[in-house]
Amino acid sequence: MINRRQFGQAFAATAAAASLAACSTGQGASAAAPSAAPGADLRAGSGKNTSLGTIKQVKAGLLDVGYAEWGPATGKPVILLHGWPYDPHSYVDVGPLLAAAGYHVFAPFLRGFGPTTFLSKDTVRNGQQAAVALDIVAMMDALHLDRVVFGGYDWGVRTVDVIAALWPERVKAMVAVSGYGINNLEANKQPLAPLAEYGWWYQYYLATDRGVAGYAKYRHDFNKLIWKNVSPKWDFDDATYDRTASAFDNPDHVAIVEHNYRWRLSLAPGEPQYDQYERKLATAPTIGVPTITIGSDFDAAAADGKAYRDKFTGKYEHRTFTGIGHNVPQEAPQPFAKAIVDVDKF
Repeated sequence: MINRRQFGQAFAATAAAASLAACSTGQGASAAAPSAAPGADLRAGSGKNTSLGTIKQVKAGLLDVGYAEWGPATGKPVILLHGWPYDPHSYVDVGPLLAAAGYHVFAPFLRGFGPTTFLSKDTVRNGQQAAVALDIVAMMDALHLDRVVFGGYDWGVRTVDVIAALWPERVKAMVAVSGYGINNLEANKQPLAPLAEYGWWYQYYLATDRGVAGYAKYRHDFNKLIWKNVSPKWDFDDATYDRTASAFDNPDHVAIVEHNYRWRLSLAPGEPQYDQYERKLATAPTIGVPTITIGSDFDAAAADGKAYRDKFTGKYEHRTFTGIGHNVPQEAPQPFAKAIVDVDKF
């Protein structure tokens, strides 16, 4: 999931009305913040498409990356990044929509998911934000993609934010669900109000050996519970969930998830080769590339985007999707795809 402190603030502010899944967001002064209610006709339910097509592989950096691909090779490149506990099926309807608009779309499986594997058994199974971001930069290099439009949510939006902050020359524009997700380890050490802490139960669970053993044993049911909690109005069926859940069978999945959440709480170390990047990220750098941020019901009081507006200094717009939960691209594929097309024109 995303930024702990902004999550807590939003959660506490709407404790009486919010679900257990409130989280981070932001708002624009450079553009109006329209309230876009996707409505039943744009809510995907079980989705129009069920297949990602043939999954391709590319050796990039530390990984052999699996990715879905849509659209013409000559189209403008777009990279769409999923979160946890999800996979590229989050974009199973967005990809074809963008391909029909002429874009060349890539949706990789992040480290620890699906067919993405480590090239060496000796590589640390590290889930920290800089490591995941460098995976995507390496994939771009391997596919000869110099500069792309990005879209992401959850782990995906954090990764997009990190790339935009550290390597802005690689980002033409971006769509960021829940806005600014860069982790600040010092801020994460500070306690939140009890009800806000309650929303982070899974992180504390994974901080224990019992929790990791439980996640390994019950990951299918565990992650389905997360889906239901963070998207209570999304009427997905078992087949939709199961298509994604197969990605959790990756042999490194549990180790990556465990490290990601323990690292965020400073309970597991990062690796020294990422220290230079983490030092810069710890300053909460602003992002100057053209951006559309999206808030949803998941973000509760922070859905208007005001909390992170000052983190985006380039051309900017915020949109609010009422009735949509955390997995915005799969729940509301048409307005998400429209945001990609619109931000590309900024």
